[in-house]
Amino acid sequence: MSQVLRPRRVGVFGGAFDPPHQAHVALARAALAQLGLDELRIFPTGDAWHKTRRLSAASDRLAMARLAFEGLPGAVVDERELSREGPSYTIDTLEALAAEAPGAEFVLLMGGDQWAAFTGWHRWQDIATRARLCVLARPGSAEALPAGLAPPLQLVLPPMDVSATALREALADGHLSPEEQARLLPEAVARYISTHGLYGHPQPGLTAPHA
Repeated sequence: MSQVLRPRRVGVFGGAFDPPHQAHVALARAALAQLGLDELRIFPTGDAWHKTRRLSAASDRLAMARLAFEGLPGAVVDERELSREGPSYTIDTLEALAAEAPGAEFVLLMGGDQWAAFTGWHRWQDIATRARLCVLARPGSAEALPAGLAPPLQLVLPPMDVSATALREALADGHLSPEEQARLLPEAVARYISTHGLYGHPQPGLTAPHA
C-alpha cells in the first residue's frame, strides 16, 4: 500500500525585528512545535510601508535576527526582503516562495494586532489564498473574521508583555536592569546591541564578547 506524502509545510514569520526579543523567539518556537512545520522562514522586513518611523540599519536587524533564532532547529533567517527595492509586501515574498517550492503549503504567522489590521494589507485576499493564516491566540480574544476568510489557525503560548517600542526606549534611557535585559532579550542580541551602541548608549553590565 503506497504512502500518501503530505505537502512540505513552511512557516512564514516576518517583522521589523528592531530588535528581536524573547516574545519573537517564543512565537517561533511555538510555531515549530505546534504547527508541524518542516521549516520556519523568518523575514526581517525591508522598506516597511506601514511603519511611520525609520527602522534601524538592515545589516543590524539581520545580524540580530540571526543571533536570536540561531538556536531553533528548522528556523532559517531569510534576507530577501532587505535587498528588495521599494515597499516590502508579504504577497511578493509568498509568490517568490511558491515559485521556489511548488506544491508546498505556507503558513503565515501574525500577532493579534496584525490580524486585526489584516484587511488593510496590500493584496490581502491574495495572501489568504497563498497561505494559511495563523494568529497568536490571546486569552479572551475574539477578533471579527473578514468575510470570505477561513478561520485562522491559532498558536497558544503564555502571554508575554514585550513591546519593541518600549524596549527601544528603555534601552536608550538606560532603564533596563540586567535582570530585565535577560528576561526581554536573547543574550546574544543584548550583547550585539551593547557592542554596536544601538538605540542609544551601550547598556551597563553588558560587555562585548571575546574575540
